[in-house]
Amino acid sequence: MPFEIIRDPLWNNIRVDPVAMRLVDTAAFQRLRYVRQLGLAYLVYPGASHSRFEHALGAYHLAGRALSMLEARDGVQDTLRASAPIVRYAALLHDIGHYPFSHALEEIGALHHEEVARPLVTTGAVADVLRAELGSDAPERIMALVRGTSESALQGLISGSLDLDKIEYLKRDAFMCGVNYGDIDVDRLLNSLVLVDDPDSGRPTVGISEKGLSALESLLFAKYQMYRNVYWHHAVRSATAMYKRLVDGALRAGSLSAETLAAFTDEGLLHELDARAPTPLLARLRERRLYKRIFECPAAELPAGAGEWIAEDRALVVAVEDQLARELGLAPGELLLDYPTKTQMLGLDIPVLRRDGSVRRLTAAGWEGAINLPKLSEELYGSARWLRVFACGRLTIARDVVRRLAELTRSDVRSKLASGRLIS
Repeated sequence: MPFEIIRDPLWNNIRVDPVAMRLVDTAAFQRLRYVRQLGLAYLVYPGASHSRFEHALGAYHLAGRALSMLEARDGVQDTLRASAPIVRYAALLHDIGHYPFSHALEEIGALHHEEVARPLVTTGAVADVLRAELGSDAPERIMALVRGTSESALQGLISGSLDLDKIEYLKRDAFMCGVNYGDIDVDRLLNSLVLVDDPDSGRPTVGISEKGLSALESLLFAKYQMYRNVYWHHAVRSATAMYKRLVDGALRAGSLSAETLAAFTDEGLLHELDARAPTPLLARLRERRLYKRIFECPAAELPAGAGEWIAEDRALVVAVEDQLARELGLAPGELLLDYPTKTQMLGLDIPVLRRDGSVRRLTAAGWEGAINLPKLSEELYGSARWLRVFACGRLTIARDVVRRLAELTRSDVRSKLASGRLIS
C-alpha cells in the first residue's frame, strides 16, 4: 500500500504511511477534526479555527523529517532503527486525549489529556493497529513517550525542551492567527538535532549542536510572544473563563459527567450543555457577548506567589466569584476571576554538543555567553501573565480589593468568605 499525500497549508505535502493512515482512520483520531487547537481563540483571531487533527499530522510530519536527518548522520542508525516507527506514531497520537476547546478543562481540575489518552491508545481500534503492526508492547511504548517517561534515546523528540509538538504548534498557531510571533527557523532547529551521550547519565539522548542555539532562543521568544498576544489575550481569557464556569457548573450540578468529557467534540459539548443545562452564560458565549474586564494587573506588580490559589483551587475560586458578585449587586456566575496556570515559559533542559566535541547540559539556570534565562524568564512571565476580573457588564471594583484578595493565603480567603464579606 503506497504512502498517501495530505495537503497541508503549513507544510505543503505530508506523506502518510499505511500504518499511520490506519491510525488516522480510527474514530478516536477522527474526533480531533472537531477539536480546535486553540480553544476559544477563534473568537478573537477568526483564522484560529484549525484543529488538533492537522496539528497531529504536522507533528508526525516533523518527526519524519527529524528522524531522516538524524539517520543520515554516521553512527546513529542502530539507535534509530528500533525506535523510529514508535516515535513517529507517538507524534501522531500525542494529542488524542485532548478535551473540547483545548486545555481549558484541565484548568478546572479535569484529568490531564495525556492520562485521558492512555485508554484510547492502549485499548480499542488504535491499540489493535499498533499491536498488529509494531508488536504487543507498542501502545505502552508510545504512552511512555507521550508522558515523557520512556527510556528511548529519542524521548526528547516527543516530550522535552525542543520537542516537535512545540515547534509545530507555535509555527501553525502563528500562521493560522495571521501573526508573525511564531517565526521559527524550523530547518535550522531540525538540522541542529544530534544524538549525544547525556553528560549526567552517559546514555544516548537527543541534544542540539551549539550552532543551533540562536534558533532555539528564537523558539523560546516565539513561545513568550504567543502567550502574551494570543494564548493569554484578554478576550481569549474572558471566553475561556466563561467556558470553564459553564462546564464546572454543569459538572457540579450533575448535568455532565467528568468521565465523558473527553469523548465530546467542541460543538458536541456546547450542544450537550444547551440541552442539559442551558444558561444565559452559554448564550453569551455562543453569541460572543464576552464578559468585560473590570480589573487587571500584571504578575510583575504582585508579590511572588500571590494569586496562585486562583489558578489552582477551583472550588475556592467559584466561592469567591459568587461572593464578590453578590457584594457588587450581580448574580452568581456574572463575575469571574482569571489567573492563567503558570506554565514553563522558558523551561530548558537539553544537552548541547559544543564545537570542541564536548557535551554540556543547558538548563533553566542558563549559560553565560549562550542563553541566560533565569531572570529573563521571570520578567517575561511578569509581563505576559495577568490577573483579571471579568463581569457581565461594566462596573467598578477598587483595585486594592482584588489585590488584597490575591495576596491572601488560601486559609485567609476562606476566613473572609466565612465572615460573609470580601469587600471591606
